[in-house]
Amino acid sequence: MSDPKKIHEALADVMEDVRAVRKGDQNTHQRFMFRGVDAVVNAVGPKLRKHGVIVMPEVLEKSVDVAQTKNGAINYITKVTVKYTFTGPAGDQLSAVVPGEAMDMQDKGTAKAMSVAFRTCLLQALCLPTDDTDPDAENHEESVHPEDEIRSRIEQATAQGPDAVQSLGTWAKGRWPEWALDELRKRLATMRGK
Repeated sequence: MSDPKKIHEALADVMEDVRAVRKGDQNTHQRFMFRGVDAVVNAVGPKLRKHGVIVMPEVLEKSVDVAQTKNGAINYITKVTVKYTFTGPAGDQLSAVVPGEAMDMQDKGTAKAMSVAFRTCLLQALCLPTDDTDPDAENHEESVHPEDEIRSRIEQATAQGPDAVQSLGTWAKGRWPEWALDELRKRLATMRGK
């Protein structure tokens, strides 16, 4: 029997299973499309459970400001900073700290701000794109060479730290050419001082 997966491996599996979450909700006031927390959690939650990942929040900071609308109504602006800790099947952990902000006229500001923070955490930690066509794609005459895309993703992971490089390496096995995997291994060794 093999050892349980480390958290970075389990999250890479979740990333493999959840490829995109489309913008299916619409803001009726400004008329823009967005991905609500329900859409993101509905897409990601089952895959986190499938791969044995638990997510726990910890509010690090919270503030509430009061603002008055043009009509004289009071709005409460709640801002939170939340640390989300991902625990994997092996019991090891990775954390992400994200902000969340929401406005409410009654008592739901904290819940809304927490929802925004959780959605942001999942979207960014799991690199979840929309399934929309990139608006810039239609204007580009020049296409990106696959090697350039790989190098760009390696640079992005390097900027995020050794855990991101390791997760990308786990995901890239069998998908990317050997030179890219070697580059990821070198960077990881350098970052960890080996």
